[in-house]
Amino acid sequence: MGTRGNELIELDIPQLVEMLNKALADEWLAYYQYWMGAKVASGVMRDAVVLELTEHANDELRHAQMLADRILQLDGTPLLEPKQWYEFTNCGYDAPSNPEVKALLVQNIKGEQCAINVYKNLMDFTKDKDELTYQMAIEILKDEIEHEDDLQTLQEDLKNV
Repeated sequence: MGTRGNELIELDIPQLVEMLNKALADEWLAYYQYWMGAKVASGVMRDAVVLELTEHANDELRHAQMLADRILQLDGTPLLEPKQWYEFTNCGYDAPSNPEVKALLVQNIKGEQCAINVYKNLMDFTKDKDELTYQMAIEILKDEIEHEDDLQTLQEDLKNV
């Protein structure tokens, strides 16, 4: 970002970049968790769950792009090595070792709930201090809340099958 753009930010930019990199790690791990879960899913309502997991994977990849772009605008360096994802993650990674759709839904709901907290904290940190990051966090938070709702709806639907 240009000098004037950075002057508009009224907070510790290195701390903000670290928070954004942690969120970036989460998004990459969430992308892979969703993507792999869609590949291995089995059981009742498999097709509906695969469709939802694939859609969510695409959203997580889009979020990673948004975060990387913002980090670069702040003259920061996005995480360059996948091994850093585990060092920086807030939410971790749950390998889809149990491919049953019920198990996949539980672990992905847990991930979305963590992501909701991450973006709420990012919003709180940037509110009235960095409008661009704040608006980005709101946009991503909306998606994460929708993901949680989508997955919980599928979970409810499974109870009726």
